[in-house]
Amino acid sequence: MRLLDVTGLVKNYGRRRVVDGVDFSVQRGEIVGLLGPNGAGKTTTFSMTCGMAEPDAGRVVLNDQDVTDWPMYRRAREGGMGYLAQESSVFRKLSVQNNLLGMMEMLGMDRKSRRLRTEELLDQFGITKLRRSKAMSLSGGERRRLEIARCLVSNPEIILLDEPFTGIDPVTIASIQDIVRDLRSRGISILITDHQVRETLQITDRSYVIREGRVLCHGTPNEVLQNKEARKYYFGESMDLGGPGQPDPYGTGRMNTLRGRLSGKYHENDDTSHEGAA
Repeated sequence: MRLLDVTGLVKNYGRRRVVDGVDFSVQRGEIVGLLGPNGAGKTTTFSMTCGMAEPDAGRVVLNDQDVTDWPMYRRAREGGMGYLAQESSVFRKLSVQNNLLGMMEMLGMDRKSRRLRTEELLDQFGITKLRRSKAMSLSGGERRRLEIARCLVSNPEIILLDEPFTGIDPVTIASIQDIVRDLRSRGISILITDHQVRETLQITDRSYVIREGRVLCHGTPNEVLQNKEARKYYFGESMDLGGPGQPDPYGTGRMNTLRGRLSGKYHENDDTSHEGAA
């Protein structure tokens, strides 16, 4: 069942048409990528979808409700749409815990609900030990996990992730990929755009490739990678899905170790995930 249905989006800047009739959809519990080279129109499409920019034509339908004219805050409060910006969105001088509590207070949650939800999110994202740390002191990966946790404060049905892999190391990218997969397993839909193409395709169910303001192709990761036009104008001939984030040949052990490292519960003698794998 479609949760988000975008049809015929058009955006002009002066005489230049940067988005020219883009259509795409996101099903419930699905991860969808919005990809394309610089200047293709994907960022503008993403901005119109989340409510940061107004389309000149087209519709954005969320949960069978036309939200095209809704501002960003209304899409979040009434439409169940979360948004993670590329730029840091945390309150730098507040602690990790107060970043979450502050968001909940703005939503009008009562004190008991705020406390319970904060504990849930701290535990879910492995940042309990950082609860009293100022946001300005966090690493790039820690900050990104806090930002995603803040997105979940309002229990959204869909989250739009804008460049979530920017400025973080490969190990943290793998942890963010795992978090996104976990969100999908909880029934949350994800729309993601990122210049880290391989890492994005490794976690998407489907992706749309935009070129010159139009959808060039769409499909599963393998389908878009095999598209001749997409390889010619965007992916290149050597692009594949290998590298960090690919399926673990040793099973779930390595990811459990990663979770342990991120939560501070990992010890060297716990790492038996590679035994017998030669």
